[in-house]
Amino acid sequence: MRLATDPAGSPTGLPTPRRVAVLSVHTSPLAQPGTGDAGGMNVYVLQTSLELARRGVEVEIFTRATSSADEPVVPVAPGVLVRNVVAGPFEGLDKNDLPTQLCAFTAGVLRAEATHEPGYYDILHSHYWLSGQVGWLAADRWAVPLVHTAHTLAAVKNASLAVGDTAEPPMRSVGEQQVVDEADRLIVNTEHEAQQLVSLHQADPARIDVVHPGVDLTTFTPGDRLAARAALRLDADARIVAFVGRIQPLKAPDVLLRAAALLPGVQVLVAGGPSGSGLATPDNLVSLAAELGIADRVTFLPPQSREELVRVYRAADIVAVPSHNESFGLVAVEAQACGTPVVAAAVGGLPVAVRDGVTGALVDGHDPEAWAKTLDEVLKADPAALGVAAVDHAATFSWAHTVDALLAGYGRAIADYRAEHQRQLAAQRSGRRFSMRRGVRA
Repeated sequence: MRLATDPAGSPTGLPTPRRVAVLSVHTSPLAQPGTGDAGGMNVYVLQTSLELARRGVEVEIFTRATSSADEPVVPVAPGVLVRNVVAGPFEGLDKNDLPTQLCAFTAGVLRAEATHEPGYYDILHSHYWLSGQVGWLAADRWAVPLVHTAHTLAAVKNASLAVGDTAEPPMRSVGEQQVVDEADRLIVNTEHEAQQLVSLHQADPARIDVVHPGVDLTTFTPGDRLAARAALRLDADARIVAFVGRIQPLKAPDVLLRAAALLPGVQVLVAGGPSGSGLATPDNLVSLAAELGIADRVTFLPPQSREELVRVYRAADIVAVPSHNESFGLVAVEAQACGTPVVAAAVGGLPVAVRDGVTGALVDGHDPEAWAKTLDEVLKADPAALGVAAVDHAATFSWAHTVDALLAGYGRAIADYRAEHQRQLAAQRSGRRFSMRRGVRA
């Protein structure tokens, strides 16, 4: 265990873990974002792990194997391993089926740790509530602190359901409450999300750390718009608005298409694949474009690699993020890093990711007419000024900054856990008995 350092390199007095176990049950960090359940969380898990490894912290990521071809252990980079745990059938399970496989997944995680000497992992970081359920048990077994990132909350999603979307089941809300109660620290993307945890789940504010996600500022950079359009076979002179992400009601790509139908000549570029409740009607967006009479103005691309995404962002005049809910909105920051302004829904963390009136615009609600009006205003604004402001704003979000804050949170979790352990030992010596978690008298 080492002392943590701040960005300037001076000691903070907080311990730094040597090795972190990361749980991402329902989606692998190696999966292609933009389809299935893969999205911003995949990017977050992978990029923070790579940055931690660059700081000398080893990371092992546990995820559920979804193919018989998955290797049990995949070295991603020096200091980063992905462990594919067999839990249930490889295919045919969606996210809502996975609670039935948590026992099998937990067993696989515990078996992997059991091959090492005690104390192999210093801390455990779980992502999404399914992983939190596993993390709760594993952290108790290993006697290490549990740090948890929810990414989304059932109550928040259910409060802003899109038409045709499916509500999250009560089981998830109960599971989220259990994880909030058991975690030693909670990581959130924004202050708004911290307030939601307190109001909806009575989380202790003293155990919450706000850590903004980042963007790879070496990959997502401004570039030649005409070259990007030529590579994608797009009209060099067209006004183009892009949507990047999973195609499902939650992400509201239909709002963009309805707005574009009110803007003659505006073309739409959609990059992504069906996901969630959108899997039931995978061609729904194509059909909607035809119904609106704009099929000839909409180009559909499959999910894109990081390098291909850069080309999409550069080709667009605007990137639209019309989601009904976003805990942060990595697409918005990636697009701005490429110098492309963003028009986004004023929900969740998007008001942090986008500077309204400076790097793009925020829209209240999902009325197509309001969206058409805002898109038209941004298309007519000074593109050079918006592009410069967008790049400057995105530069404040880096994975290095994210990991600086994560390491501070890890350090607080470890320090508090040790102090709790010492209190427990003192209580035992004095004849009292305390629970290891939260210091509650038994």
